[in-house]
Amino acid sequence: MDWLLIFLITAAVLITGISKGGFSGAFGIIAVPLVSLQTSPAVAAAIMLPILCVMDIFTVQKFWQKWNKEQLIKCIPAAIIGVIIGGLTATWFSAELLKILVGIIAVGFAINSWPKNNKPKAIKPLSTLTGKLWCCLAGFTSFIAHAGGPPISVHLLRTNLDKTQYVATAAVIFTAINYVKIIPYSMLGLFNTSNILLSLYFIPVAYLGVQLGAWLHYRLSNEAFFKCMYGFLFLTGLKLIWDGLFGII
Repeated sequence: MDWLLIFLITAAVLITGISKGGFSGAFGIIAVPLVSLQTSPAVAAAIMLPILCVMDIFTVQKFWQKWNKEQLIKCIPAAIIGVIIGGLTATWFSAELLKILVGIIAVGFAINSWPKNNKPKAIKPLSTLTGKLWCCLAGFTSFIAHAGGPPISVHLLRTNLDKTQYVATAAVIFTAINYVKIIPYSMLGLFNTSNILLSLYFIPVAYLGVQLGAWLHYRLSNEAFFKCMYGFLFLTGLKLIWDGLFGII
């Protein structure tokens, strides 16, 4: 029994659950790198994906019918196209360079959109085509570099949703993304029986994380929530840039 690996998976699942249940998965990007401290990134991704799929169900149930249907219709098909493109071109792109690019975008957007003088900065919604392109990029980066959160945030933060609609909408979008990812992950041989069984042991931790996240979500004001979102987006962007540069070096 590898107790260090168990500890790392438990920490990753708990953090991701809190992030998904309260903040649309904004800081869940640390899960795979954290588990990768004790195993390969491919195995870490394979262990986390079944947990994420179950976690998505918990989150959707927690925010049932509080999502924005217009955004789901706009985002989900585009995001699935992004996953398909990622699956077909998985060997064409450098994950490190992609992480750097997405990280720079996330940091720049967070800095540009940060509330000034404690007042939200007026942000114009993206055009329909541009919004779909960001959602497609989210599906693509989720498959290639496990980094779908920042592109979705760039789009959803411009839609003027309230905090609960935001989390509920993102939860449904990532449910679609993660379940579609099962197909190419299986075709690429990333799943095996032992990894799936290991994932199942951590479902109670996933449930606990989502409940804690939802508890925090309902105790934050809209203003505090979106400040947290911009802060998470900024930190996630820095993390992506760091991971990308470290991978190249």
